[in-house]
Amino acid sequence: MSDPHPLMTLQRWMQSVITNPRGISAGIDNAAARQWIDVASDDVEQVIGRSQKRTSIERLQVYGNAYFARLVECMREQFPALCETLGQELFDGFALDYLDKRPSTSYTLSRLADRFVPHLETTRPAAESAAPGWADFLIDLASFEWSVAQTFDAPGTEQSGVITPDDLAQVSPDDWPQTRLIAAPCLRLHAYRFPVNAYFSDFRAGRPLSIPPAAATWLALSRREYIVRRIPLDESEFLLLQSLLAGQSVGAAIEAAAEQSADFDAFARNLPHWFQRFAGEGFFTKLVKP
Repeated sequence: MSDPHPLMTLQRWMQSVITNPRGISAGIDNAAARQWIDVASDDVEQVIGRSQKRTSIERLQVYGNAYFARLVECMREQFPALCETLGQELFDGFALDYLDKRPSTSYTLSRLADRFVPHLETTRPAAESAAPGWADFLIDLASFEWSVAQTFDAPGTEQSGVITPDDLAQVSPDDWPQTRLIAAPCLRLHAYRFPVNAYFSDFRAGRPLSIPPAAATWLALSRREYIVRRIPLDESEFLLLQSLLAGQSVGAAIEAAAEQSADFDAFARNLPHWFQRFAGEGFFTKLVKP
């Protein structure tokens, strides 16, 4: 090699080259790499010498292939049920298409799949009918698995503690309607078109898998003692929690959820049980009384 470059410059150039989803030659000719070392792919031997068995391009391809192989491996680890459902070869094709169109821009692999679900939504085939189909199931499953991963990484309640059923019992009936409940920072609510939580449980248990029929599913995800908790909800519970998480008082949240309930009598009967359940699951970290 002639005219050696400073190590940092060479590192920046090589990073731009091997992470280019279009390949090594495209990476070398790209402006992102040429801002560090202005060399064309035909002249790359000025920067990286050839070996006895490989050209300069082939030597760089070893690193480029390893880079994308590692990213795809991480994607498989983040979406194990989706990978099992699609089969590894097809899943890898989805992952590589995603990495091609939406290259990683974060220093941490934990953010690698941030845009994977929106990518699946924008590239899904046209729906054959208005009813949710297999593509919708795959998107729901991917969204579910990504949400589980994000819940695990979110701030938890291990240090702050949670509101217990006994804490709720100490609130006077006069104060209860105006009381606000502060949710745990890791608590997230999700609505799906398919029973992906049950499907994921079957996957984890090693049971045979088949794409289930569409069925509206409501779910709370939280974390306690560094374990992600998946708590199925019915629609009224979901709506009630949604209002509480939005910052509404207990009374306002109950009123908003009751207005959307199809069975007011059942809603009223279940209400005390729901609040006991929410507290038992550690959904809230603080009571704010009027």
